[in-house]
Amino acid sequence: MNEETSNKTIPFSHTDFTLFGFPGILTSRYLLAIPFFSVYLLILLGNFLVIYRIWVESSLQSPMYTLISLLFAVNISCTTAIVPNVLMSLLFGFNGISLTGCLLQMFYMYTAVMFESNVLLVMALDRYVAICKPLQYHDIMTRGLLLQLSIFGVIECSLFASPIIIVASQVQYCQSNTILNFACENMVLLNLGCGDVDRKHIVGLMVRIIVTMIDITILLVSYSKILYTALQIITGKARNKTLHTCGTHLSVVILNYSCGLLSSISYRLDISVDIQNLTSAIYYLFPALIHPVIYGFRMKEIKASLLKSWRIKQST
Repeated sequence: MNEETSNKTIPFSHTDFTLFGFPGILTSRYLLAIPFFSVYLLILLGNFLVIYRIWVESSLQSPMYTLISLLFAVNISCTTAIVPNVLMSLLFGFNGISLTGCLLQMFYMYTAVMFESNVLLVMALDRYVAICKPLQYHDIMTRGLLLQLSIFGVIECSLFASPIIIVASQVQYCQSNTILNFACENMVLLNLGCGDVDRKHIVGLMVRIIVTMIDITILLVSYSKILYTALQIITGKARNKTLHTCGTHLSVVILNYSCGLLSSISYRLDISVDIQNLTSAIYYLFPALIHPVIYGFRMKEIKASLLKSWRIKQST
């Protein structure tokens, strides 16, 4: 009996991995650093610039602009958790990562992405109170409430991300230790697991479905009431300004969820790994790149502040 037990092999599991994004590009891989660095630089410049203008401009101190700053801060932190590692890998070959490091990166990315959606929900709440309960706006939308909602949002998103990480940490990774992506993605990592991992994939899918359905339901209800109130009660220029502001927020919402849907679908289709990597890059980087453009051009007050700053620099 003891001899039989001793002959049983203990399942082997990799604890160190190699991130190898865009595996179809084998020659001159370092050139991939150019688009990643360019996009990352534009993200930092655009997001930091708008955050700075909101911070220093006295006319941009309302809760709505505070929430825009928070959204941009999340953009910067999420992309910073990804791009510097990609650049180190492409330029210097530093592409190793431990299982613990991979799970931590995954946890941070998913928490940040979900928290970004949470910020968009609070923006919808802000517009709802401003339009449907204008006389109570400053009493309801206080800095204290925004802080409480932000803390609650981080905790909530962390709890939603935790099951994905817990399940991934319990898998035995006995196949290849090369992750065919530039970042630790749940589906790509689980595909390296032993045996049947279909049930493990379901956990991540269910989390995404639940979070997306909750967020979209709240957003639809909120903006339906906002638009109804705007069309029934508000008239003239005030109505146009309300519709314009809500349209700006909705365009950001549509952009974020479209990129997320594109990435989710690509990993469930029989397409090349390079295309899947590209959709992941779009999902994590493109919204952060476009957000400053949308708010900078469509939000009149932010646009005016940016133009004023530019004129001051031109005159000095």
